[in-house]
Amino acid sequence: MPTNVEVKKNSNENALSLVRRFQKRVQESGVLPRVRSLRYSDRSLSELKVKRAKLKKLAGKEKYELAKRMGKLIEKKKRR
Repeated sequence: MPTNVEVKKNSNENALSLVRRFQKRVQESGVLPRVRSLRYSDRSLSELKVKRAKLKKLAGKEKYELAKRMGKLIEKKKRR
């Protein structure tokens, strides 16, 4: 449930006090903590996406094994 915070400038109010009043309203509404809690939550991948990734990985593994059997792999130096 999105909550929009709105303040209107009074006739004898300067910009700084308007901003302060707005910030106070935002704090009271509790919008920011809710948005921040949702910020890094990830959805789980769909079954189709998982399946495609698995197939891609298996195809790569098969290609690697074939290159290994044919002797076309280049040995990489191990780093310390």
